[in-house]
Amino acid sequence: MSLFGDGLDAAVQKAFTRPAPKSAPAQMRYLVKQLKGTRAVAQMLRISQRTVERYVKDQIKKPRPELAARLEREVKKRWQPQIRAKARQKAATTGGIVIDTRARLGYTAPIGSTDDARIRHLTVALPPQYAARLFDAQQAGAGDQQLQQIAAEGLKEAYFQDSGRRAGSLEEVRFTDVEHLEFEL
Repeated sequence: MSLFGDGLDAAVQKAFTRPAPKSAPAQMRYLVKQLKGTRAVAQMLRISQRTVERYVKDQIKKPRPELAARLEREVKKRWQPQIRAKARQKAATTGGIVIDTRARLGYTAPIGSTDDARIRHLTVALPPQYAARLFDAQQAGAGDQQLQQIAAEGLKEAYFQDSGRRAGSLEEVRFTDVEHLEFEL
């Protein structure tokens, strides 16, 4: 489970204009339509092609829990791709992204400053270039560590340095022990 990746996905999903299919047969029909066949859906979900056909015909209505989770994840991953792309584009060019987090934040600074890391609850609007970097890294398959580093750089600029108005000698922000993380476009 990827805390930062899942958080970015959840933020983009809030932009959906229609709800994704809820029932297992409707989800299965949607996937069959998207992947153009029952065989591809069966391979992706690791079930038999006949089982997929039974869901499509409403002969099976209630999947086992692990299949239900995979089914929902795959549907949400493919649901409204154009709206998803528009939301990401808007955040990356004009809107930016808001990060709400409760984590241990500290920084590296010159001698004489209080740089001890402590738990902080922050809600900060990151500039659009950090939203673009986060989404680009996520698309490239970056792990949580890389996404966390990009978010730390964004917090350094937006929160600690206030876009260059203070703390100019700040070197690095440490962003660890994340208890809560939520993104908003």
